[in-house]
Amino acid sequence: MEYSYHKKSPMPFGETLDKIKQELPKEGFGVLSEIDVTKTMANKLHVQIRPYTILGVCNPPFAYQALSIEKEIGLMLPCNIIVYQDDEVVIVAAIKPTVMMTQIGNSKLISIAEQVQEKLTKIIKSL
Repeated sequence: MEYSYHKKSPMPFGETLDKIKQELPKEGFGVLSEIDVTKTMANKLHVQIRPYTILGVCNPPFAYQALSIEKEIGLMLPCNIIVYQDDEVVIVAAIKPTVMMTQIGNSKLISIAEQVQEKLTKIIKSL
C-alpha cells in the first residue's frame, strides 16, 4: 500500500525546504515541528547522512474536527512532510492521511483525511 505522495524537486535541498514552508500557509497549514535528521544523526550517533528534514505540519480547523470526532486521533497528528536528498535528487513526500485513517476504522474521519490529503498533494505539486 502506497502511504505517501512524493515528487522530485527541481530545486536544491534548501530551496525546496523553503518553498514547501512558503506554500503551507496557502493551504492553511503551519509547521509545528521541524526535525533536522541530518544534524540529529550527527550529534547522537556521529554518522553523516545526506540532508533530511521532517516537518510536522498541521491545519488547525481539520485537526479540531478530527479531535472532536476521536480524542486519541492526536496520536496520528501532525501530518509529516519530508524533504531529503537521495544522491543528487531532492525528494519531497507527504503522508497520505487517507491511508492512516483506514487503520483507525472510524468512517467519520475519512472525509477529513481526503480534504487534508488534497491540500498536502497540492503543496507538493507546487514545486
